[in-house]
Amino acid sequence: MTAMPFFTSVVSNGDQLRQNSDHHHLLVRTTHVFFLSVSFAFNCAVSNLDSRAQRRSAGDHGRPQRSGAAGRPQRPRGPQEGLPRPPLRPQVLRRRRRPARLRLLPAVKALLELETESDSLLSRDPNLSALSAHLSTLRSLVSAQPKSRGHGLGSFLARRASAHSISRVAESIESEIQAWIDRETVEKLVAGLRGKGCGDEEELVQLLSQLEARVLRGFERELQDLLLRSRLFGLLETALCNQNCSKRIREHIGFAIAALIRFNKDVFVGQVLMGATIRALITMASAHSLRVLCSLIKSIKSPLVDEIESNGQIPKIINFLSHEDLQVKVVVMDCILEIGYFGRKEAIEAMIEEGLVKKLVELQRSELGGDLIDLGRFEESEIETESVTNAGKSKTRRFLESHPFASCVARFAVQLEVGEGLRGREKRAFKQEILARVREASANDAEAATIVAEVLWGSSP
Repeated sequence: MTAMPFFTSVVSNGDQLRQNSDHHHLLVRTTHVFFLSVSFAFNCAVSNLDSRAQRRSAGDHGRPQRSGAAGRPQRPRGPQEGLPRPPLRPQVLRRRRRPARLRLLPAVKALLELETESDSLLSRDPNLSALSAHLSTLRSLVSAQPKSRGHGLGSFLARRASAHSISRVAESIESEIQAWIDRETVEKLVAGLRGKGCGDEEELVQLLSQLEARVLRGFERELQDLLLRSRLFGLLETALCNQNCSKRIREHIGFAIAALIRFNKDVFVGQVLMGATIRALITMASAHSLRVLCSLIKSIKSPLVDEIESNGQIPKIINFLSHEDLQVKVVVMDCILEIGYFGRKEAIEAMIEEGLVKKLVELQRSELGGDLIDLGRFEESEIETESVTNAGKSKTRRFLESHPFASCVARFAVQLEVGEGLRGREKRAFKQEILARVREASANDAEAATIVAEVLWGSSP
């Protein structure tokens, strides 16, 4: 057990707040010093057990054997009769005489410096009182390291117990510093969102990225309480709908909202369904906003698809398939596949009535389309040009990356077939409807036969 894992996030998070006020900069700087010295000394104290045992074993091999109370060296027996005694190893013996506690002096010095420099800060801020107590406890534990240099069971257990106590206090210090960083980040983000025009763009984008990365690390009750007390989600949604905010800020707000849904779906899903988040994302009409919408559909599933359909947003999503930006069309295709998987009867009917099948047939007919039957010809052309980066990808995935609309009609039909939103009778009825519309939209009988065969046989990557 080492202290290194407990302080890794402290150093990385401390770098994010170097531009804070003077007293915050002091705490982050001294935390760096404390981490480097205490973790080094703690690792040395734990590893000292094995190294001292090895030195003792090496020293015993180099010393002559003694016998009885007389303490005189035994005479060699058998074939070793008359051989000189092996020489002593003075270097090993000198190392054994060094007190192990001297290696803790840098850690104690850094600890005293940290507590001395930050004493006024910790006393002024009530939120840092627990951190101050943990620092005092850690200084006491490091200073009270076992003085015995014995190699018995008692000394071994004492050193292990002391190391375990230091490790637990180190973890508590890391938690307290992380909580302080979270409070500072949320407070600055709230202030920026309340500012006119969403404040400074670069600073706000950085804070939103920090928030997204923080909540994606997993659920923590203290962090959730902080987010709820600050009413951050409502501010994010308001800024998302604010046309005065730049498009870049609004896109990052969308990613932060999606991260909050993954952080705790039970708390934040209701606010997404009742608010204007979905309408704002669709109105933004960018690849990033639609990617956020696709992520929300995967997280919330059928309830969100029902909300999209009830608000009349299905036609807007289908019309994005005719967008001039290729990236937008690719992301919208993913959204349509997710809606087909989770959507209920009303949502699927709205998509088909809006001419979805005809648009998919046109996309499959384009240069970026094709069908998965063409995969064999693609493999032959890729044999000589296959690179190292494509070595770990399946051939089908590589084909779809270069032909994002290949077999898109059949892929949509498969999503309906294996999805969660439709009953068995509804799935069969929609498949027949798709086949009829494919025959109407196809340019010739050969194209219709190919697509119909894929739909009937369930061609899917």
